[in-house]
Amino acid sequence: MRENGVIVIGGGLAGCEASWQLAKRGVPVRLVEMRPEKTTGAHRTGLLAELVCSNSLKSDRPPTAHALLKEELKRLGSLLLETAERTRVPAGTALAVDRDRFAREVTGRIDGEPLIRIERTEAISLPEEGPVIVATGPLTSEAMAAALLRLVGENRLFFHDAIAPVLSAESLDRERLFAASRYGKGGEDYWNIPLDPEEYERFVDAILAADLHPLHACEENPFFDACLPIEEIARRGREALRFGPFKPVGLVDPATGRRPWAAIQLRRENKGGTAWNLVGCQTRMKQGEQRRIFRTLPGLARAEFLRYGSLHRNTYLRAPVILEGGIRLRAEPRIRLAGQITGVEGYVESIASGLAAGMDAAREARGGPLVTWPRETAIGSLLHYLSVSDGSGFQPTNVHFGLFPPLASAPRGRRGKKERNEAMTERARRALERVLSAEEGESGSPPSSNSL
Repeated sequence: MRENGVIVIGGGLAGCEASWQLAKRGVPVRLVEMRPEKTTGAHRTGLLAELVCSNSLKSDRPPTAHALLKEELKRLGSLLLETAERTRVPAGTALAVDRDRFAREVTGRIDGEPLIRIERTEAISLPEEGPVIVATGPLTSEAMAAALLRLVGENRLFFHDAIAPVLSAESLDRERLFAASRYGKGGEDYWNIPLDPEEYERFVDAILAADLHPLHACEENPFFDACLPIEEIARRGREALRFGPFKPVGLVDPATGRRPWAAIQLRRENKGGTAWNLVGCQTRMKQGEQRRIFRTLPGLARAEFLRYGSLHRNTYLRAPVILEGGIRLRAEPRIRLAGQITGVEGYVESIASGLAAGMDAAREARGGPLVTWPRETAIGSLLHYLSVSDGSGFQPTNVHFGLFPPLASAPRGRRGKKERNEAMTERARRALERVLSAEEGESGSPPSSNSL
């Protein structure tokens, strides 16, 4: 390895985590980020690690795969999970953060690390030598996407992703809403908009008739199922929203003493509670339509939109065809990929792939063996999916227990689900000890810290 360290392209979640893992192991980093010189259709600032779709990092409640993945990242010293815990806002059993404070704190930590040099410019080509981590995310620039495609010879894949509106708290009529989390998990962290059958049907009619932003030439490309626009969900059936993001289960409207026909939840967007996200209301409706239609909902008649819902195109590569170990390019192993461009979906999954890429590159920098990730761990299962799943039908994925190897023996059926998940969680904890022990064995004098 050259003495001048590793180049990381992309200052999102994966790029920041990879850079931090390298620096904490004594490896110098040149972190190249195009914003604010060149921005994207979803970002608002030039801050590193800016969250664009939501402020939620999913469930913290074991035994879930998301909770397990976060536990692994914490044990491995993730900067971004540490920052998320410090900037969290109430969100029931989910880990949600104050979006702006989170990005500012990550930016400050990265900028203040002596071994990381931030370069604000667009990377339009891949470095011709030396170790590189490409973590440009789902909004990869055209120039970088073209550079990758020239190297791997693989057609680019993409899918559309939608984000939900954010509303001003003071513009909401709290008398028409009620505070509660489903089944009381998390207290009263969410505000809920109760809908009766007539209100629900009227809302469905409105969004089905709404004026939408066109998909243009990319119309044939799929949406990611975990982030479907509400109008796409409604087209699958009039009850689809009521049994999907608007499901009222676990909620009781104190005004009626009954479960509402449907319920739309609002989740706190920042620590001060001045902004609230319309949970599950991702949309590609035009802004005027969003104002008109959402303001017909109970309590939202005077809603002020701090951010409108929008649609953007996410780019990812066919990982099983081009990656080995879920990280390194088969065509050029000195180049590693991290984040959503690899086909992981979700904030925490992106952080995990960045951490894995950073640890792997640091081992290489020190001349040691590359990291072996047990498949029984959440990180190992994600990387295994990226390496060996069916390349022809490859789709982005969140972490879930279906990615894990099956247990030798476990309870069957729905009744045994909790016990199976608990057993998988315990197995993963034991397997992670092998990674932690190997990391301790690799500790020693750091490599040269010459600047890039």
